[in-house]
Amino acid sequence: MDMTTDAPTRAAQSDARRDLAAAYRLIAHFGLDDSIYTHISARAEAGKEHFLINPYGYRFEEVTAANLVTIDLEGNLIDDPESAGINKAGFTIHSAIHAARPDVHCVLHTHSVAGVAVSCLEEGLLPLNQWSMEFHGRTAYHDYEGIALDLAERERLVADLGDKPIMVLRNHGMLVCGRTVGEAFRRMYNLERSCQAQLALMGSGMEIRRVDPALAEHTARQYEQWDADHGVVDHDPEWEAYLRLLKRIQPDFEG
Repeated sequence: MDMTTDAPTRAAQSDARRDLAAAYRLIAHFGLDDSIYTHISARAEAGKEHFLINPYGYRFEEVTAANLVTIDLEGNLIDDPESAGINKAGFTIHSAIHAARPDVHCVLHTHSVAGVAVSCLEEGLLPLNQWSMEFHGRTAYHDYEGIALDLAERERLVADLGDKPIMVLRNHGMLVCGRTVGEAFRRMYNLERSCQAQLALMGSGMEIRRVDPALAEHTARQYEQWDADHGVVDHDPEWEAYLRLLKRIQPDFEG
């Protein structure tokens, strides 16, 4: 394994490293992290089958652009600045998606209380409000197989995901894919609020007003059209707003 640090490579990865470190910090800032577990990964640079992931043993609030680990799709460490290694379960899930989905730049997985709770519901995520209607017809489901250490699970996980951007890992948590880190974070933020709202509604004891599936589909397409019209892959004002937030409250994330 090549464990040397390649300065030109680091320079080529600079935007990816900054954005991924920012996503880790934001997930922690909004209380969606789970100690040192769960992961966010992003492709390291164009033209290479390498991706960035957090060093094992680091809380999300400790992740910086500099300490991210570069790994290939076979699990080989390409660059491990802190000699910390990676969590093997993270490699199993993330490598499977990066290998099968060239359209996906970032994969984000959480174990939030609301997300885990909804993943345990037979009905799963329901299109009950504007947040959750974004995901109508665009959510895949994968049955729980234990802690994701078995590499054979990758084939089943990818088959279940298909071309969807969202996956409910049953009895486990939530997973989103994005064409950018910013898109993946925004999807997870809205997905988390969807789960919280659904649980609040279910716990209210009041009759729930359901939405016609055709309206839910219309709303989901409106989300997609908004992204297309505003070119969020090239210029994402919402993500830039989050970066400004971090630069103000946690400027060391870029270090």
